[in-house]
Amino acid sequence: MPRSIKSAILIAVMIISTGVNVYGQAPVYANEETAISLYELPPRELIDAPTAGTLPRGCFDIVMRVYANGGIIGKTSIGLSNRFMLGMSYGAEHIISDVPANENPRIEFNVKLRLINEEYFMPAVALGFNSQGNGAYLEDRERYAFKSKGFYGVISRSFYMYKWVVGGHVGINYSLENDVDDETEPTLFIGAEGRFSYDIGLALEYDIGLNDDGSDIGYAKGRGYLNAGIKWLYSENLSLEFIFKDLLQNRQEVSTIGRELRFTYIEFF
Repeated sequence: MPRSIKSAILIAVMIISTGVNVYGQAPVYANEETAISLYELPPRELIDAPTAGTLPRGCFDIVMRVYANGGIIGKTSIGLSNRFMLGMSYGAEHIISDVPANENPRIEFNVKLRLINEEYFMPAVALGFNSQGNGAYLEDRERYAFKSKGFYGVISRSFYMYKWVVGGHVGINYSLENDVDDETEPTLFIGAEGRFSYDIGLALEYDIGLNDDGSDIGYAKGRGYLNAGIKWLYSENLSLEFIFKDLLQNRQEVSTIGRELRFTYIEFF
């Protein structure tokens, strides 16, 4: 791994772990229990990377993600408590197409437990598992185009800047999608998201990709995965996000960046 990337991740970990909120406002990840809309809930994930955010008790979401080659992944999650959420997902490639759909082999699951709420001098900490990868399922490699996170731990920290809310996130994960390429190393991810008004949010994440660096079968170029997203909060319950995938063009099989859409709807019982 380049020294510059190591240094950037180390600095980010220090900032997220020890930073304090500007103006003494209440931490974002301590307010989820009273959140009643998408405007107040911190994100549960950036693009592919999870955060320490969870759905509050009695809240559920419905997410539809549209990816390359007419693929769609649909998922739903529910907050069983203010710190614990559970969800499932399923999808297929060529849903919007004139050729037979390439269905994913199984229903995937995700679970997340926030161990520590964010306080003024303490970041939020969560552990979880997510077996849903992104993009098409590659049968010959027994994996998704972008591997699932598998088991992970993540630290999240919110910062207030004038009227903006910015979140920093850093984590480590171990994917179970390694039967064919035998790349079993855990890897690191880092990201940030900002909500600059009631309408617009931005997200940026980078996965080092130590478990997908092409060392055995030449699938990736060893650059890691850099993703970005622009979110439009249409209402208290509905958001639309335009996603730019693999900005570094790390995958050997692609010649341009990926473009995806994600729709998110939340509701309370």
